[in-house]
Amino acid sequence: MAVIYANASDFAEKTKEGTIILDFYADWCAPCRMLGPVLEQIAEENEDIKVVKVNVDENQGLAQDFGVRGIPALFVLKEGKNVANRAGFMPKDALVEWAKNA
Repeated sequence: MAVIYANASDFAEKTKEGTIILDFYADWCAPCRMLGPVLEQIAEENEDIKVVKVNVDENQGLAQDFGVRGIPALFVLKEGKNVANRAGFMPKDALVEWAKNA
């Protein structure tokens, strides 16, 4: 499955089911750009994990709702509920393990 991009109007629909790695990012953020290809690999290689990205510059309200203070900000959602979060880059295997065990 490809990475899914969400905004304030479609966020609830895109994050209501399954295990989701939610990434708050910005195009100008170097660590976010490093994490992008890792998240794309996770989305392609793991049918049981959905990757949803939200641009903080375009969706400041959503970022505020999640208490984002720095980016990249990563969250694990299960069935629409926030179950874990952290900031910064993580290697692919660690991200998958974190999402599955959160």
